[in-house]
Amino acid sequence: MRASAIEFRLRMLINTIIVVLGFWAPWVRSRISLLEWSALELSRSGLLPFHLATPFLIVVATLLAAAGMILRVWGSAYLGPAVVIHPDMNAGSLMAGGPYRYVRNPLYLGLWFMVAAMSFVMPATGALFTMVFLTFFLLRLIFGEEAYLNARLGEPYQGYLRSVPRLIPRLRTILPGSGGKASWMQAILSELTPIGVFFSIAVFSWNYDDRLMERAILIAFGASLVVRALMPRLRRETEA
Repeated sequence: MRASAIEFRLRMLINTIIVVLGFWAPWVRSRISLLEWSALELSRSGLLPFHLATPFLIVVATLLAAAGMILRVWGSAYLGPAVVIHPDMNAGSLMAGGPYRYVRNPLYLGLWFMVAAMSFVMPATGALFTMVFLTFFLLRLIFGEEAYLNARLGEPYQGYLRSVPRLIPRLRTILPGSGGKASWMQAILSELTPIGVFFSIAVFSWNYDDRLMERAILIAFGASLVVRALMPRLRRETEA
């Protein structure tokens, strides 16, 4: 179940295709969003009246988006944006700083939370499709990375595997920090997509305008692509 090298290299494109298919959902005629569908189902089941179900689900989506944003920015700040967007797997020194002391894959977990928040804007079956395929693909990436790092780092990495959970974060850790310096500004710039998703859902979802949220998310994604493309050039100019 491990991802191949080509899958890892194309991981951003594959993730994007999965999300786009979720929004597009060409197999459905009704474009009712998961947010609206879930609110109707909660109302029909008698668990919550409709006028409370929708705000409740918006809060849930906002919390998911916030978790995704925090994990992505925090993880990128400690791992380094250059490593995050690198097309190949890297096996430098063992990373045990920031969120990596509590969970081994904060970036993948953050991506999952971010897309889970976005799924509320998708058609219901599109959201199901996206979350199933995204989860499967992320697990393939995780297993592939673990095998790669285990082969190159050996016993230190095996000890790390025993100390830190793969996907369910520990609230406390006895693992000492690596002492690495966090690059917060670069992380914020490189993670504009989860930041944009959070603000889009937190602000625009209260207008009940799915198209507006989709445009805001698309703008954030486009801005992230531009910044990531410019970051290596800016770094070279700074070093020069």
